[in-house]
Formats: sequence, C-alpha cells, structure tokens
Amino acid sequence: MSIALAKRLQHTEEYYFSIKLKEIEELNKAGKKVINLGIGSPDLPPHPSVIETLNQYASLPNTHAYQSYRGAAALREAIAAWYQRFYGVDVDPDTEVLPLIGSKEGIMHICMTYLQEGDEALIPNPGYPTYSSAVRLSGATGVPYTLKEEHDWLPDLKALARQDLSKVKLMWVNYPHMPTGAAASEAFFNELVQFGKDHQILICHDNPYSFILTEKPSSLMQVAGAKDIAIELNSFSKSSNMAGWRVGMLIGASTRVNEILRFKSNMDSGMFLPLQMAAVKALELDQSWYDELNSIYQARREKVYRLLDLLHCTYDNKQVGLFVWAKIPPSYNNGYELSDEVLYKASVFITPGGIFGTAGDGYVRVSLCTTEALLSDAIERIEAVTFTPKI
Repeated sequence: MSIALAKRLQHTEEYYFSIKLKEIEELNKAGKKVINLGIGSPDLPPHPSVIETLNQYASLPNTHAYQSYRGAAALREAIAAWYQRFYGVDVDPDTEVLPLIGSKEGIMHICMTYLQEGDEALIPNPGYPTYSSAVRLSGATGVPYTLKEEHDWLPDLKALARQDLSKVKLMWVNYPHMPTGAAASEAFFNELVQFGKDHQILICHDNPYSFILTEKPSSLMQVAGAKDIAIELNSFSKSSNMAGWRVGMLIGASTRVNEILRFKSNMDSGMFLPLQMAAVKALELDQSWYDELNSIYQARREKVYRLLDLLHCTYDNKQVGLFVWAKIPPSYNNGYELSDEVLYKASVFITPGGIFGTAGDGYVRVSLCTTEALLSDAIERIEAVTFTPKI
C-alpha cells in the first residue's frame, strides 16, 4: 500500500551526505578503503574532565528524570559566563539563554516558530543546506542571496535592500561562514543589525565556528542593540568536540526565547542532566583548550593545502573554520565532477561545493576532521594518480 507523503516533504530530498555515505560504504565493501574528507564531524575527543563529569553525574541515582524545557540553571549560567568571558557579551541566564539538543534542531525550532505559508526567509548561497530545508518544512519560501568570492563571501546588503522584502520575516547568516571559511568584520555585523532593524527582519546568526582557527572569537551579539532584532545559535559540536552529544544554545531577547520555547517544548522533554553538567564543564575550560585544538587543526590545514595544490585548486589561506574551501581548475565543469574523479581514481572523498547552493558549483570543500596520517595517505593516493587539468 502506498501512503502519500505530506506536502512538506515532497520537495525535501535525503541529505546529500546520507546518500554519499551509502555509496562510500559500498566502495569500502568492495575493498576500496575510502578516505572520507567530506564531513565535518570532529574526530578528536572532548576534554577528559568533560567525560569524567558525564560519568560522575550518570552514576548518580537521581539524574535520570525529565528535565526542564529551559535547561538546567547551571548550564544557562555557564553559557552566560562563557559569552561574557570570550565574547564580552552580557546575557541574562534566566531569560536570554535557551539550551538546545543541538543547534541544527534549533534551526528547525526557529523556522517553525516564526515562518508559515506565505512568508519568505533569506538564505545564503552557498550556505548550510539545513537552512533551506528547515524553511521549506515550515511552509515558507526560501529566497537565496548570492555570496561571491570577490565580495569576501559577504552579502550585499545594499542590493538586498532594493529587493521586495515585504514578505521576508527572517534572514539566515553564518560567520565564520560555512562552507567558505569567510570571517565577518565588526563593521559588517553592525551593518547587518541595522539592516534587520530597517526592514523588520529577524537576523538569525548561526555561530558554531568562531573558535576554530580564528584570532579571536566573535559574536553578532557584540553589536549594541543586536538582541532587539537578532538571535544567535552556538554549539558544542566543533569547539568542544561534542558533535554526537547534541548540545547547543540559543541567545536572544527574553521575548524571543519564550516564543521559541513555545515550539520547542512540544518537540522534546528536556536534555539528559549528565549531558548538561558535562557541557558546563566544557564551558569552564580556559583558553589553553582552544589553543591546543587549533594547533592540531593548523597542522592538518597545511596538509590539506598540499592536497589541493596537487588537484590544481586555488584557495584563500586567510579562511578560518573547520574546512578548506577551494576553487576548482577551469577545466572541470563543477565540483561534483572533480569530487567524483578523486573518489573513483584515488578513493578519497572531498565535498563538491554545489551541495551548498549554485554559487558553490565551482568549488570543493575539504574537512580538517581527520588525522595528519590519513591526510598524508590521501596525498600519496592523489600523487599516485597524478591529476592533470584537462585541456
């Protein structure tokens, strides 16, 4: 018997990486031993004290009940202290902080809270595919705004202001940007907040990469008055190596937190308390934790540069974050073509930029979430094949 899919799913495809991982699994079964440099899932563990805290609280008899929808007070206080210590931003832990079961889930919470059929949302192209799918699932229409290399991968706010924005309720932004690794200046963040105020558009800033290979972490909330028109998502996945733990956070004015909680409280029953207490410990780590993490990623990035040089790609060595974004040689039609050639010839998977939007078609992305040894193996495989740009 065939059951018709809901309309909201009829134009929502299976996530690209989900499909590609199945293909890679079949290649591995055939003995290829593919080196996967595609997905940004940190391969390093959290700090030992974080794991110790999880074990400690999980061993207690009274930590296994349902938890508050707002999150434990200890976690909200730790998030507020972390925002003050590293960003210089004051937030009220009681009213302006909402712990999340992962920031990806937060993207959906936000879209389902504010968007419905007839609404529009601005989405970066290239950008994280979940923005588009969450907007679509809400019933609203995504309106892509193109980011260009020659503009440092920042939106042209003046050009956007000339568009018809009458149906636009929110705008997704993400700096440091994924996939391009572009950073945003304080001046741009100020312009962005003003843009939101001028057009009454809720600015939704997704900020999981601010500690990875950056000189100083930045937050949109550093802009005076940002809470009036913006909310920010942050995550433990990248900066604390806790991707599978599913812990994130939302920062915003109390009104926004309460509005989003109305949806969220119907979707989950709170986060496991030992996870929350482990997250508290992660937030208490000092600068040395981030310095050590970045020294590892710095060494890996040098290896990735070597790999991309072999593929005759070009890249900006000032980019930050957990990936390297690179322009493909002009002889390839798109990043998919180069990605597949590297996969089938060298058994190395790199991500085609086109999965992040049409503006990414001429690019590929390589993750830093693998060891130097595996990156060296990938380099050797590519050297053995000798990729020469086609005439």
